[in-house]
Amino acid sequence: MKRTFLYSLSIFIAACGKSGEKINPVRKNIIETVYASGKILPVNEYKVFALANGTVKEKLLQEGDSVTAGSVIYKISNEAPSARLDAARSTLENSKSNLSPESRILEDLQLAMETAAAKFRYDSANYVRTKNLFDQDATSKSSVDNAWTLYTISLNQKKSAEVKYYAAKSDLNVAMQNAKSQMAAAQTDYDNYFIKSEADGTVFQLMKEAGEAVRAGEIVAMLGDRNGRVIKLSVDQQDIDKIRQGQEVLVKSDVSGNTVFHASITRIYPVMNEVDQTFRVDAEFRDSIHQPFVHSSVEANIIISKKENALIIPRAAMVSDDSVEVTIDGKRKNIFVETGIRTLDDVEILRGLDESSEVIMPVKK
Repeated sequence: MKRTFLYSLSIFIAACGKSGEKINPVRKNIIETVYASGKILPVNEYKVFALANGTVKEKLLQEGDSVTAGSVIYKISNEAPSARLDAARSTLENSKSNLSPESRILEDLQLAMETAAAKFRYDSANYVRTKNLFDQDATSKSSVDNAWTLYTISLNQKKSAEVKYYAAKSDLNVAMQNAKSQMAAAQTDYDNYFIKSEADGTVFQLMKEAGEAVRAGEIVAMLGDRNGRVIKLSVDQQDIDKIRQGQEVLVKSDVSGNTVFHASITRIYPVMNEVDQTFRVDAEFRDSIHQPFVHSSVEANIIISKKENALIIPRAAMVSDDSVEVTIDGKRKNIFVETGIRTLDDVEILRGLDESSEVIMPVKK
């Protein structure tokens, strides 16, 4: 992760010397960067999965086509789910018919309930009339008892007819709800044989052709925004604490040769990839140039800090992290220096040296 494309940052290179030679600090511009690598992705990229097993019956789109949410990409052979959907639809229609005003089942029970109610009204009135006659000594006790028996039978028949009607209506309601549930399940199962886009965008890749088999859970297409691009970068764990949103990024893509594009950090992900010990960082292009290719590899330098007219010595001139060897009055001496920006080749000196200082390059071991 420590590589860098220095051809784009040639202003970093300061005067250097051989071991034991004396050099003078120089003033120049310096930029500290962090190297990152990655690839260019479409904004809102997503993979489309098959939701059912089958064979591709029809491929309706091609790479590069624009799509809207719900556009059908593939049709999968669906004879069995189609038959189940037709059966479920028929069952639902029959259930609705059984609950309609023209329902033969409810009509018969309604007529039976009305007949029982009419007979009850007649027997009830007859019992009252017979009892009144008995109270006037105009009829026998047996006539009253007979009228009471008919009244009781009619009352029970009326209640029974009502119970049967409302129980049947309740059962038909339950049957219709079950039919709706089965219809919804059958519709979902049927829809799974039509592979669709989830959002507006562009088809970047299609993995299947007509006649090929697909399995549930298999990736069959890749879609995303037509023009929007995001640069997915991997930053070494030792450098991630230097990265901030808004920092400038210099990007070189394999497909663009030596052309350097400008981007900005837009998002930093907090979880480390334990496989390569890196963190994901996203950037977006500042340039208005359209980036037609996706998944192309990139290298990037993230600019952490920069300063103009800084006092610079080669990094190789440092004896340790905070000292250099100089000549003072003809004598060699190690002195403390305060440093600022560091690059792979250069170190900014904040205190301890000036342009007239004679710095001795350490002897290489």
